[in-house]
Amino acid sequence: MAYNHTNSKGVTYHLNSKNVVLRGGKEQRIYYFSKDERPEACDLPDGFSVNENPRNGFLTIKRNK
Repeated sequence: MAYNHTNSKGVTYHLNSKNVVLRGGKEQRIYYFSKDERPEACDLPDGFSVNENPRNGFLTIKRNK
């Protein structure tokens, strides 16, 4: 089941992930939010939490310490 989060403005976002290749050839997984549901939808990974920018409601995920 994909992770969904509703921000303080009442907009629901879906968490997505994909693997990208960096310039040095290293592969890295990135996470991003979208308003629409996509095939790349994923669960919130263990050890991460969702943060919201209070000014604009933009969502990011952050690794817990």
